[in-house]
Amino acid sequence: MKLLSKIATVLCSTMALTLMVNQSAAAGDFVGVRQIAAPSKERGGALAVTIWYPAEACGKPVTLGENPFFAGTDAMLEAPISRGKFPLILLSHGAGLGGTPEAMSWIATPLARQGFIVAAPLHPGNGGALRSAAETMKLWLRPADITASLDAVARQPFFEDHLDPGKVGALGLSMGGNTVLALAGARIDPDRLARYCDTDAFNPSLCGWVRESGVDLHAMDMKPAGRNNEDKRIRFAMAIDPAPVDVFQGGTFSGISIPVGIVNLGKPGQIPPTALASGIAGAIPNGTYSVIGDASHYSMFGECKPGAAERAASEKIGDPICSDGDGRSRADIHKRLIAMVAEAFDRALKTRR
Repeated sequence: MKLLSKIATVLCSTMALTLMVNQSAAAGDFVGVRQIAAPSKERGGALAVTIWYPAEACGKPVTLGENPFFAGTDAMLEAPISRGKFPLILLSHGAGLGGTPEAMSWIATPLARQGFIVAAPLHPGNGGALRSAAETMKLWLRPADITASLDAVARQPFFEDHLDPGKVGALGLSMGGNTVLALAGARIDPDRLARYCDTDAFNPSLCGWVRESGVDLHAMDMKPAGRNNEDKRIRFAMAIDPAPVDVFQGGTFSGISIPVGIVNLGKPGQIPPTALASGIAGAIPNGTYSVIGDASHYSMFGECKPGAAERAASEKIGDPICSDGDGRSRADIHKRLIAMVAEAFDRALKTRR
């Protein structure tokens, strides 16, 4: 086995040298991806955690996040990790069609290319074939998934010599934004969460699915919802169109001690109230707020394939998953979002204090 390992190392090194000579490849051109298991007492089993990282030119080419609606993103499965130490970004995905780590490949891959290790657990029941309305609404379980993932990545021999000590951040999109706010120290109000789907005023798409699934939020045990999920190892948090933001205890935002960046997608007045977070950003002592006016909440999905909008309509998806703001393509919106996120995490985690 040792001989085979040495042969594989030589082959990878030869491949990397060949690519650099023939293609003038620069450091950071390659992104590796692998999956680990994170033990979770909360979930009663192991979480599947997908990890993207700066890599050498080796591994098996794979495409992550591709499905009948969205294009995927390329990476190198099980590629050797690049030399050096890198900050860690813990990524929390949304629900529904965006309810898997692979659906976030469009942002995770470029972040790894820019010198971050990005780790995203699959939040059970929030997407994919085992999607469950009841599990999706147990928002208080999601932060513990991130904490368990941080524990597992830190114990991995593959990564332990490449993690920059103390340089840990959290990034959340949509429902993942709610998750990272909880990790930063905000607390959910159990009564607000129980009342969330009493009407369609907050989130007609999500609450319609909850009711169709026969889930009564008032009948669920909401006592754990108000617990403290803060993880003090996280030094910076960033939430993009966090939802739902209207289920938190408002007074808990003023107690958040780390910097938090919040981005809303859409023109002022058109941002869904359940995602509108300008007031929250203002209540956080070291909070910042930005808006991308020519985007929409659906801009957080991957780039739509030709005919995806028509297919979504024919399959009665219900949401305009290929709809963005006025005058800008989803590819351009993604470029801007990636640049904003990379700059924010560079400033928060790479600057030596």
